[in-house]
Amino acid sequence: MLALDPALQPVYDEVVSRNPGDTEFHQAVLEVFESLAPVVAKHPEYADAAIMQRLVEPERQLIFRVPWVDDAGCVQLNRGFRVQFNSALGPFKGGLRFHPSVNVGIIKFLGFEQTFKNALTGMPIGGGKGGADFDPKGKSDAEVMRFCQSYMTELHRHIGEHTDVPAGDIGVGGREIGYLFGQYKRLTNRYESGVLTGKGIGWGGSLVRREATGYGAVFFVDEMLRRHGQSLEGKRVVVSGSGNVALYAIEKAHQLGATVVACSDSGGYVVDARGIDLELLTDIKTVRRGRISQYADERGGAVSYVAGGSIWDVPCYIALPCATQNELDDRGARALASNGAQVVAEGANMPTTPAGVRVLREAGILFAPGKAVNAGGVATSALEMQQNASRDSWSFEHTEQRLAEIMRQIHDRCLETAEEYGVPDDYVAGANIAGVTQVADAMLALGVV
Repeated sequence: MLALDPALQPVYDEVVSRNPGDTEFHQAVLEVFESLAPVVAKHPEYADAAIMQRLVEPERQLIFRVPWVDDAGCVQLNRGFRVQFNSALGPFKGGLRFHPSVNVGIIKFLGFEQTFKNALTGMPIGGGKGGADFDPKGKSDAEVMRFCQSYMTELHRHIGEHTDVPAGDIGVGGREIGYLFGQYKRLTNRYESGVLTGKGIGWGGSLVRREATGYGAVFFVDEMLRRHGQSLEGKRVVVSGSGNVALYAIEKAHQLGATVVACSDSGGYVVDARGIDLELLTDIKTVRRGRISQYADERGGAVSYVAGGSIWDVPCYIALPCATQNELDDRGARALASNGAQVVAEGANMPTTPAGVRVLREAGILFAPGKAVNAGGVATSALEMQQNASRDSWSFEHTEQRLAEIMRQIHDRCLETAEEYGVPDDYVAGANIAGVTQVADAMLALGVV
């Protein structure tokens, strides 16, 4: 842990004391605060208005029970969450995560990160996050529908296109968004397209939304390489995960000339030196909802499957952690460094531990944080909101071009901000400072609210 600025240490200590046990939230706040010493020095007005204290306290935290009936007729019970973190820049915006690991601390960490990620996009959206400790894996469509309807029955009174606009996240894809929107429509008697993003193309969704987080991460990496006179052409890439973000990161990396040689799921990872067969992987993971081990069985050849283990042991030039928080620790970071990795960019939210980040930066590896790298998903959600508001629908090519432009702007903004605050070429500090100052300035303008 770096020494915090003396003005920020008591604020961080209060975060820890007021949020006991929420370790991911503590980690997220600390990671941002470690970058803010030059901000504290340059903006004494933030201290006068208690901006930092207000930045780390959500505007609203909702916890509610979600009862539903399974296919056997038994009543089940889960816990639902929505943390509306900061609306200084616009309506709360952030995904819903359905996974057994979800708790209020996880949602607070995600909402806090989302606030600054959304600010970096330049779009008028605030930060929030939600979800439930419900596991859609192994559930029938009917069970998922009944759960989503129960969840939305409570949530609907707290959201709206000018208030809070949820989207998908881990465990919440097109199927779940459809059930959630259907229940919202039923309860409100309004076809309010802008209340949820990630909708189906035929009923208010946006082209490229499904691909946006993975595509955006690769666009960001492409800009990192371009700044150093390189490109993705011929680069060997490892992508953790095999969900939506990972699949489309693999697709765009291949399109731009790289070779993705490994990906993973919770059971293990596969290595395919010829390059991941995206068609086969997509069929296994999204159509059949199978395991990554099936890829090795069906691809044949020299493909290997490693049960458990660490995907970061696979030699590569570029590593994209695209699975979940804290998946890349210091041991994994040392393995990447010793195997010649030159770029690590976070496709997931906070996938690298603080110790892992230190190892990567000390090794001279270019490192970019998730709040910048994976902002393409929420940026395209905001583009979906624009289309909904104007009753319009844009082509895939136009929307992808907008996404690429936004990711270039985020990349450049990180570096320009880092330069302005005396930490040149530091993507972490640039992203944190740019996001925080934009939100802080808006909070100052709005007064004490």
